[in-house]
Amino acid sequence: MSLQITPVQVMDYLGVAVFAVSGVLAAGRKELDWFGVLVIATVTAIGGGTLRDLLIDRPVFWLADTGYLWTILLATLLTLLVVRVRYIPLRALLVADALGLALFAISGARITEAAGHGGIVAVILGTMTGVAGGVIRDILLAEIPLLLRDREIYATAALAGIIVYLGLQAMGLERTTAAYFGMAVIVVVRFTGIFLGLRMPALRLGDSKKPD
Repeated sequence: MSLQITPVQVMDYLGVAVFAVSGVLAAGRKELDWFGVLVIATVTAIGGGTLRDLLIDRPVFWLADTGYLWTILLATLLTLLVVRVRYIPLRALLVADALGLALFAISGARITEAAGHGGIVAVILGTMTGVAGGVIRDILLAEIPLLLRDREIYATAALAGIIVYLGLQAMGLERTTAAYFGMAVIVVVRFTGIFLGLRMPALRLGDSKKPD
């Protein structure tokens, strides 16, 4: 019997691993113990996908395939070993988070499509898949979530990549190829914010001073 792994599964496994790494790095900056680190890595890696699956009445991915949990454990242990011998800067956390965002946002959109939902639902749930785990991580660590922090280009990057992915499909491009383009857009947009300091415009409602 041959074991077949779909492109969606590959993206899910990679997304879980990368988000677990970002969870470890974020927890390490708060000096949590190893159990706390594993908890943060786990909720970061499975939070968004779990909410997605519950909303579309799909078997929760890590309950249906415990390989995801083993992937989280392995990624956590490897990262713990690395950080014991080498300092990992904050920018590495942001890069790992950006890669996880790209992988999970597009895989979330693909899974939503496969469940029979239309484009707007795929955009919403794909974005949620990409950002929810990081939001839960930051809340547990008493941080302002990246989603809301200092006009960061975060959810916007996921939205842009998913829209490109769906648009390329509508133009006739093969789904997997369109997914790669969508992920590339997310990474490029997010990296623009990280490395070039690009921020979302702020909403200003007239004079910010309170009236006497």
